[in-house]
Amino acid sequence: MESDPLLAAATAIGIVLDPTRLMFLSSGVLMGLVLGIIPGLGGLVGLSILLPFTFALDPFTAIAMLLGLSAVTVTSDTIPAVLFSVPGTVGSAATILDGYPMAQKGEAGRALGAAFTASVIGGLFGAVVLGVSIPILRPLVLLIGSPELLAICIVGLSMVAALSGGAPLKGMAAVCIGILVATVGEDSQTATLRWTFDTNYLWDGLPIVPFALGMFAIPEIADMVVSRKGITGDTNVGNRWSQLQGVRDVFKNYFLVLRCASIGAILGAIPGMGAAVIDWIAYGHAARTEKGASETFGTGDVRGVIASEASNNAKEGGALIPTIAFGVPGSVSMALLLGAFLIHDINPGPDLLTKRLDVTYTMVWSVAIANILGAGICFLFANQLAKIVLIRIGILAPLIIAVVYIGVFQASNAWGDWYALLGFSLLGWVMKRMNWPRPPVILGFVLGGLIENYMFISIQRYDFEWLSFPIVMVLLVFALVGILRPTVRSYLEGRRQPKARRSFRFVRPSPKERPDTVFTGIVIVFFSTAILSSLFWELEAKLMPWAVAWAGIGFGLMHFIGRFISFGAEAPKAAAGNIETHDPGGDTTGIVDHIAALTTREMLRRAGNFLGWCLLYLALTALIGLLPAMLVFLVSYMRFQGRESWRMTLTIAIPTWIFAYLLFHRIVAVVWPKSFFGDWFPVIRSFQSLNFL
Repeated sequence: MESDPLLAAATAIGIVLDPTRLMFLSSGVLMGLVLGIIPGLGGLVGLSILLPFTFALDPFTAIAMLLGLSAVTVTSDTIPAVLFSVPGTVGSAATILDGYPMAQKGEAGRALGAAFTASVIGGLFGAVVLGVSIPILRPLVLLIGSPELLAICIVGLSMVAALSGGAPLKGMAAVCIGILVATVGEDSQTATLRWTFDTNYLWDGLPIVPFALGMFAIPEIADMVVSRKGITGDTNVGNRWSQLQGVRDVFKNYFLVLRCASIGAILGAIPGMGAAVIDWIAYGHAARTEKGASETFGTGDVRGVIASEASNNAKEGGALIPTIAFGVPGSVSMALLLGAFLIHDINPGPDLLTKRLDVTYTMVWSVAIANILGAGICFLFANQLAKIVLIRIGILAPLIIAVVYIGVFQASNAWGDWYALLGFSLLGWVMKRMNWPRPPVILGFVLGGLIENYMFISIQRYDFEWLSFPIVMVLLVFALVGILRPTVRSYLEGRRQPKARRSFRFVRPSPKERPDTVFTGIVIVFFSTAILSSLFWELEAKLMPWAVAWAGIGFGLMHFIGRFISFGAEAPKAAAGNIETHDPGGDTTGIVDHIAALTTREMLRRAGNFLGWCLLYLALTALIGLLPAMLVFLVSYMRFQGRESWRMTLTIAIPTWIFAYLLFHRIVAVVWPKSFFGDWFPVIRSFQSLNFL
């Protein structure tokens, strides 16, 4: 028997507001906020922790608690993204582009206020979309097949051109790097091992956690260490109510909030389109449509923060749509939630759309209330949390490195996670120093696997007829416009220059351009090597890598040749609002100015010293175990590298270690890497409290 939607919604709000259920929902929110702040963790780890504890709860309470956690991790992850350019989760990566420069300019409170307000509005919007769409969206969702999903992914890639407005060729080459890295592992169609280098670790592909944190987190900390400055030396976080200016910014840009929340909710409903993609698409939309965005985005424009945060919170409501209606998880987190459904005898599909609408609307209200609670808690403590930017780098760097090392190990509990972290950290730092955009690499990595999968299914099922599907044609035209628009605009600007200034001539790259030119050559060699090393693979296995590598060579060559050719008109300055010149922590203010004042030799010496500390941490882990190594690393770095007093060092290091021990060893029960010390004295491992060696 079908339930009346209005009656079910009224019944559900009463269920959620039951004091006991509200307490469990609030507990989930608090845990989600904490996990969102810690880089490398997030909702997936939190749901994994909570799931066993929900077995004894009734279905309404269990679902409310789980949704309370997953709904707010993308609210609190704004805090590390804004304050020290480290994404708490992949969903806050785009927030860095404008949030971090705002913090450097003393507007951390404003950025956080805008982010939290946009988050709660986006979350509520996603809940509303979920509430009104569940009964009516089934026919529409059934129209979306693999060809349409492939076209949507291509549209996502087209946003790179908009975000790299100052140098779209570098942006497109960078996204090709990400896609190529995503093809590493066993090809699911032919069982061909692609660039696994005879290691089991890479058979299933590279985990996103070490890749993302390597490209973003470690390079930012490295720059702060090299510059020997914090995020900024004189940040003014404002008074207790400074975030209210950010609230006003959100309501002033209400139409942008609604558009980006719509993007988040709609794309969130498409399985596989997770937070790592959605916030970039919303940011790219804002960069292309907002007035004056080309001059201000990337330098600390609050609209960039609003666009990213409104979308990534709205996606939670959207992701629940296919999970509830069809039993198809809209994201990895929703897959765990689907497991909770089955544990509590909740069958997704027609029942949740008809007979059990009370359960469905309990989810709607849980998402809405969780977003309100999460944003409220963040507002109460935002001004105090903003003061984290004043922490000295000698304290901040080892704390973040220690947490990142543990967070990265959660990816697959393999040593390869750390090797990947350090390898991609080096790549990310070099790209940053060469003024190459890093966000497109992440975007390409996330979308690479989806594109290959959807392309294979589309060709196998429809041959090439899917290119004539109406929805596909519209989306591909939209993507083509997005890719060509920056180039056409640059050409038209050149046409407006006087004819005398548009004469063709060869030029020599300036000293500042030479590192970029050299790195471009290395990128071209990288793509060429990828083609040569895959010559003898089966056609299905090398089709995607070859297509991407040849495209990368083309983009790289065009950029490389462009360094030696001029058409007379002065090269247009890179737009201030692109990820090319305003990569997080890049050429904005503060840190880069200090590094620019160093000689190359001194910069490399300091960078090598920092790398040595990171390798020392890894060596200590192999010798005595990760948790003991964490304590030794914290104490050693703060005392000898940061030159903190013994009192300050021990006051920070010991409580931090105790917290990590209780959380990761006693609660999460991490399977720690085996150490040589534990092998020498295996009897120690028989004690549960010491079984981290």
